[in-house]
Amino acid sequence: MTETIEKIKGLLESILEESDLFLVNLQVKPTNNIKVFLDSDSSLSVERISKANRMLYHLIEEQSIFPDGDFSLEVSSPGIEEPLLFFRQYKKNIGRTVCVSLTDNSEKTGVMKEVTEDGIIIETKIPRKKEILMVVIPFSDIKKTIVQIVF
Repeated sequence: MTETIEKIKGLLESILEESDLFLVNLQVKPTNNIKVFLDSDSSLSVERISKANRMLYHLIEEQSIFPDGDFSLEVSSPGIEEPLLFFRQYKKNIGRTVCVSLTDNSEKTGVMKEVTEDGIIIETKIPRKKEILMVVIPFSDIKKTIVQIVF
């Protein structure tokens, strides 16, 4: 299975190299169901995902990665409930509310104001006070960061 994943990653590289799209995750199930999760430094439209899907499907067939042609392919964005995994994803989400789970099992929620090579800075509000704090969180202290939907 690892060899198949590496072949598909290689095909994806050729598709993504001229764009701001990047691979977040790739899974191949034993049933030859391929799941590709892409993100982008800019907006990620359904049209862009569909185009990547068509191109990858064609290349998988052309390369005969599954000689019997018995595979399915799903290309999508990771979804809002998925944690941020890459520096590029953090940068893209500056200005959005995030919930950060820390290695000490605490959580911090606030608006991500800045991303540096070492970590993030979020703006949090203290309940019942009109005080705003800027909290610096090193990447080494982050277990996961999830963008929050705010209505």
